[in-house]
Amino acid sequence: MVLVIAAVGISGSGKTTTLEYLISHLSKEKYKIGSVKHIHIPNFTIDKEGTNTWRYAKAGSKVTVAISPHEIAIIKKTETSPNQIDEVIELLEKEQLDIVFIEGFHRTISKKQNIPKIITAKDATDLQVTLKNAVPPVLAITGVFAQNSIKKVEDKIPLIKIPAEGEQLLKIIRELLKNPPSV
Repeated sequence: MVLVIAAVGISGSGKTTTLEYLISHLSKEKYKIGSVKHIHIPNFTIDKEGTNTWRYAKAGSKVTVAISPHEIAIIKKTETSPNQIDEVIELLEKEQLDIVFIEGFHRTISKKQNIPKIITAKDATDLQVTLKNAVPPVLAITGVFAQNSIKKVEDKIPLIKIPAEGEQLLKIIRELLKNPPSV
């Protein structure tokens, strides 16, 4: 079973920086990693007007697969909901990955007890709100707040500055890979 870890926090709080650090280091250690990014931009599409794949979708194709020498893109035209993250995780489990990192879907992910979370925050108020809404397990606090903080926030949750103290978070994740949380 794949280990799923989510970065939870508001825009600009350090989620991408944290996950980029983890992905780059763990992939160098030969872990197979997947990632999911929730995009909030209305009408966003990776499929650009005028391309062949766009034309197929416009003609009525619900799923279009684009294959190039170095990547495969599956474009599924559908109305989405935050609960579809479970469907996406299921799809990624078939890829025999070791870890899937999720950025976004914070309203849904925050309530899931089966997904360990890394909390990112811009400031103390933001951190308080995000922690209040997050169901354990919480692995660490990172992001802008952690970079600017000199004190511990909560005894049970480590405050980790990325990249300076990133090895501490990598160690926590390696331990989870050895001993996955029970669902």
